[in-house]
This record gives sequence, structure tokens and C-alpha cells, in this order.
Amino acid sequence: MTVQKNSLSIALFSILFGLIVGAIIMLVFGYNPISGYVALIGSAFGSMQNIGGVLTQMTPLILTALGFTIAQTAGFFNIGLSGQALAGWVGSVWYALSFPDMPAYLMIPSVLILGTALGGLAGAIPGWLRAQFGASEVIVTIMMNYILLFLGNDILQNTMSKTIKESAETTKQVGSNASLQVKWLTDITQGSSISTGIFIAFIMTMVVWFIMTKTTLGFEIRSVGLNPDAARYAGMSAKRNAVIAMTMSGGLAGLAGTIEGLGNYLNFFTQNGSPAIGFDGMAVALLGGGSYLGVLGAAAIFSVLKIGGLGMPMTSGVPFELVDIVTASIIFFVGARYLIMVMQARVSAMDEKAAVATANKKAANTTSKKDNSHQKGGE
Repeated sequence: MTVQKNSLSIALFSILFGLIVGAIIMLVFGYNPISGYVALIGSAFGSMQNIGGVLTQMTPLILTALGFTIAQTAGFFNIGLSGQALAGWVGSVWYALSFPDMPAYLMIPSVLILGTALGGLAGAIPGWLRAQFGASEVIVTIMMNYILLFLGNDILQNTMSKTIKESAETTKQVGSNASLQVKWLTDITQGSSISTGIFIAFIMTMVVWFIMTKTTLGFEIRSVGLNPDAARYAGMSAKRNAVIAMTMSGGLAGLAGTIEGLGNYLNFFTQNGSPAIGFDGMAVALLGGGSYLGVLGAAAIFSVLKIGGLGMPMTSGVPFELVDIVTASIIFFVGARYLIMVMQARVSAMDEKAAVATANKKAANTTSKKDNSHQKGGE
């Protein structure tokens, strides 16, 4: 409970300090920070379409953050979420376009499973290399990001059939049998690209919470992350749990990429770089502090900043780049949690010192009153 309270306080302080840094920079460049932040909130929640945009942004961030959290719990730093998401995105769109006549009740489950499996495979490879040969998962996953990026572009340009491509750089849009967008959600959010993926993200949050906190597998993953030697002494296989944790992590990222392909963009196109959802998901997980509710809250905050920031230039004149500075500042303060903990410790020490001084003062006053009463009684 104490750890969760500390994580929550660090997250709140990080957000506050990030907003303060953004406000200071706005003032330095002659912008009004109050009008800037009011415009940000107004843009994020000013219409149902923008709210739909916030939920659309949240969806992949929740899933990639959950994936990062699982790997981190097992003692790994999975930087390959972007590549793993890309694997699910490419594979799911390719599969969906290759079978345009498959009924939706078969297509959607199968394509979600395929995308998750491809992401899981991309995560299992660095996990296996770490378990078998002690290879650094950080280096391997960084390399895998580039491998999967260029492999995905090559598949689009040179392998996919011309009948499913709109041009050399983009595929056609998937049919209604594979789309995760539904009419009633689109109508409610005034034409936004929100999809049923948001419900999948919420369901997966509960599933991951249950697995990690209520099952033997989750206990073993946590044990291996805390102390692999003690876990091994207790009969747990550190190697097996390493591969499982990285596979689960990659699978969630692959699911995020699948939802991006079938729920947001509805196609695949040449990527100039690894998808940002992987790196943003890492930031969301760090801000969430290992809490699954914290992941949901952090994803909402990042999405509000992204969508709300788009309307800031038009309403208040504040450039959109200021939002990136605020986001980067929040991440910086999350990383500088030691500094925040020192500040909290000093504030707590000052409070305790003040409380002791107050108690001593009250005790002295009480003693003085008793002495005075004794003196009066003696007289």
C-alpha cells in the first residue's frame, strides 16, 4: 500500500512539475500559460469527436504500457514494443486483405489472434536470447525495431499482391468484415476513428491484472523479477518465465498494432520510423508506476495532451511543440523520481519537526500551568 501511495504521489508531482515547466516556457516566449492550458482542455473535451480522438489515442497506449509493465515486472526493459506493434499491424492488415470474403465472426477473432501471436513471436526472440545466452534484451529489442521496420516496408513494397495495394506505398483499406470500427461508436463521436479496440484495451487490463496478481504464473514472473536466484532455489524456472514474460509483453504490443491497423487507420502504409505508440507506451507505463489503474490514468493524460495540443495554436496561439515539451518534462520527472522522493522526505521531516516542536510547546505550557496552580495552592 505504501509503495502504491509513493508511486501515485510521484506521478502527481511529475505531472504538476511538467505543467509548471511548460507554463514557464510559455511565459518566456510571451504566451499566456493559463489561456494555453484552457485551450488544451477545451480542445480535448470540446466536442464528442475530440473525446473520441482521446479514446482512440488511449487504446494502443494502454496495451503497449501493459506489455512494458509485464516485462518490467519480470526484470526486463522491453524497448522493442514499437517493432512488436508493427509486426501485428503488418500481419493483420495483410491477412484481412487476403481474405476479403471471410465472414466477420471468423475474421475478427482470427486476425486479432494472428496480430497478437506475431507480436508475441517478436517479443519471444529477445526473451529467448536473454534466457539462453544472457544477451541484453535492450540491445536486441532496439535491433529488432529496425529489423521489423524495414521488413514491414519490404513486405508492403515487394511481397504483398498488387490486388490488395492502393499504390507502392500503401495498401487498400480493409473491408467491413475486418474493421473494428462500428457505426454506433462513430455516430456518437461525430465521425471520429474510435473503434471497439478501446473495449479490448479495458478487457485486457483486467485480464493482465488477474494473471499477474491472482495466478501462479503471475507470482512466478514477479518472483523472478524480484530475485531470480531465490526464485530458482524455490523451483521456478527463470529462463522459462523470462521467455513467457517477453512473449506476453510482445503479444500485447502486437495487439496494439493490430488495433491501429484495423481500428484506426484501416490499412498499412510505408513507415518512416518505428510507431510512436511503443515509446509512448513505455512513458505511460513509467508514469503509471506499475499500477494497472495508473496505466489507464497515464494513458488518458498523454492522450488529452496529444489531442488537446492540436487545438492550442488555433485558440491561444501557443505552438503544438509546447505540448511535447510538457510531455517530455513529465517523463523527465518520472525518471528523476529520486529527486522527488528526496523532496518528499524533506517536507515530511519538516512536518515532523514542526509537529514535535508544537507538542513540546504544548507540554511546556501544560507544565507551566500546573506549576502556577501548585504555587497558588501553596499560598
